[in-house]
Amino acid sequence: MWIVRLALRRPYTFVVAALVLLLLTPMVLLRMPTDMLPSIEIPVITAVWEYGGLNSQEIEQRIVFLHERMISTLVDNIEHMESTSYNGFGVIKVFLRPGASVPVGVAQVTATAQAVLRFMPPNITPPIIIRYDASTVPILQYSFASKKLSEPELQDLAMNRVRVDLAGVEGAAIPTPYGGKVRVVSVDLDLGALKAWNLAPEDVIKAMNVQNFILPSGTAKIGSTEYDVTLNSNPLNLNDLNNIPIKSVDGTVIHVRDVALVHDGYKPQTNIVRLNGVRGVLLTVFKSGAASTLKVVEEVRNAMPRILAGLPPEMEGKEFADQSVFVRAAVNAVLVEGVIAAALTATMILLFLGAWRSTLIIAISIPLSMLVSITALWSLGETLNLMTLGGLALAVGILVDDATVTIENIHLHMESGKTTIEAILDGAREIAVPTFVATLCICIVFVPMFFLTGTAPYLFVPLAEAVVFAMLASYVLSRTLVPTLVMWFYRHASHGDQAQPARPAALWLRPFTAIHMGFQSGFNRFREGYRGWLRTVLHYRLPFMAVFLLFCLGSLSLTPYLGQNFFPNVDAGQFRLHLRARSGTRIEETAKLVDQVEAEIRQEIPANEVAGILDNIGPPNAPMPMAYIDNGVVGTGDADILVSLRPGHQPTEEYVRRLRMRLTHSFPGVVFYFLPADIVSQTINFGLPAPF
Repeated sequence: MWIVRLALRRPYTFVVAALVLLLLTPMVLLRMPTDMLPSIEIPVITAVWEYGGLNSQEIEQRIVFLHERMISTLVDNIEHMESTSYNGFGVIKVFLRPGASVPVGVAQVTATAQAVLRFMPPNITPPIIIRYDASTVPILQYSFASKKLSEPELQDLAMNRVRVDLAGVEGAAIPTPYGGKVRVVSVDLDLGALKAWNLAPEDVIKAMNVQNFILPSGTAKIGSTEYDVTLNSNPLNLNDLNNIPIKSVDGTVIHVRDVALVHDGYKPQTNIVRLNGVRGVLLTVFKSGAASTLKVVEEVRNAMPRILAGLPPEMEGKEFADQSVFVRAAVNAVLVEGVIAAALTATMILLFLGAWRSTLIIAISIPLSMLVSITALWSLGETLNLMTLGGLALAVGILVDDATVTIENIHLHMESGKTTIEAILDGAREIAVPTFVATLCICIVFVPMFFLTGTAPYLFVPLAEAVVFAMLASYVLSRTLVPTLVMWFYRHASHGDQAQPARPAALWLRPFTAIHMGFQSGFNRFREGYRGWLRTVLHYRLPFMAVFLLFCLGSLSLTPYLGQNFFPNVDAGQFRLHLRARSGTRIEETAKLVDQVEAEIRQEIPANEVAGILDNIGPPNAPMPMAYIDNGVVGTGDADILVSLRPGHQPTEEYVRRLRMRLTHSFPGVVFYFLPADIVSQTINFGLPAPF
């Protein structure tokens, strides 16, 4: 009661506090990240090894196994480890326990990698150490193609120009690009010439290493000037490498150009990317950690025109698979549903109470409670996502209780002839304990969510926090702001006028009064009918209980047909198909197979519903993307097909079901499975591919 008396004595204090909260809300909403799901911060450290030419079995035995043994010995707080070995690459994922220090873990994994290098094959480089979590998912992809530039040039521009310029975008993680051909300096040996000059390939390698190196030469001070000294130990032009001498035979100097050709070339291609059949390079933008998906996509989009302006005009960049559209639509849908729920709640209050002033007070208290909850979530580092907004939408109907009960009880005391202040104090005192207990009971329901383990607490704890903060704020407002507003709005109301109105309603209120009276009349008839029905049920209580029990048991029998899932399926307007040809299939043959599969997809889906088809064939060219892939790729016989549908398409799940049957029948020797394509499923799956 002391807080109600304080609110009545100091009304401006609580009104100003409410206004301050309203003024702070835009700042909070602008600074609060917006995303699809809360950040799932399960600490994972990834080490990616590269050693070209070594098969997967050798990678596992000579590199991955040694490092795993060293990690298990020296790294603290390991929950478990996973490793995958490929031809030329090895990936080790170290899952730390919740609450473990990730910087310490990264330092320890790096130290173990440096220590184990001496036991590994010669000339191997240290691994790439990357921090990874479930929230690191692809949110935007860019395909770069050109009718004039070659694939090596496209790959070089995307790698060294576009990716480097996008590195400054906050919250964006951009691995090396997919597709294209990795640009290298190639030395093509002429085996016939080598044999004629009695040389071996090792002689050419030795000559290149000995005469193509960097030698620091420093400076020379001559007189009053200091000169930079340069040596010709490292050729500046590519063609100069052809002039490197190998050896002298009978006074004749044999140069590299006599037995080989040094030129601008590329590695053997193992990864092909095509957008709608056109070969190019794919650059994938990942959202890192708790960064806002909408903000990252916006900053990347703002930076891309500037980056493309500095590239050759022949290079075309196309945006594909923008997840921010889906995120924005989902968040807006939840916001709209919340607004509709609040409007319907206010309408029902108006119909039942018939007092616009009481309805206005309740309509003010509901959004204020939600704003307090949002501010508290922001202070805890949470984001605006489906779970927090869903919790607020869930709480809308509950938030009405505190203010409604308070106002209704105050009305009863006012109708008995008490003054406004007396009615407020007596009405608030009578319901103080019951409403407090009811609020605590609702909050306690969500307490078990704080004891969940695994991925679940990252999803459901923000929802629980949103509801609990809103409920507590609603109770405090019902003790402070609601009595203050009642005192102001009803200061000129005559006592007892709610029960026996002495004056006719204002002209502009008469239509609403007629609607209210009609609703009350209909509700009274419904109440009398319900009373008669309840009297009948109580008279035949045993038959009713038997029928009700049978109904409950019959409902339980439907449980096996409902299915089970951790999270509801989401139709994001795209699906991702992975295919695997027989082991050892060349990448050229896999590309032909993808052409046939793509033709089947276009026959199944109408052309007006297909926004684009992106093919990613074979494993990545570089080790860094291996830390992010979730498709289960093992070699050049694997391929991903990402199909994006236009708005207004038929259900994606139906297309997936039909394609699963059609492709399995048309390509009996090929393995097909569908991967998570939307941001929700990719986050929930924690980087794991679909089951085979």
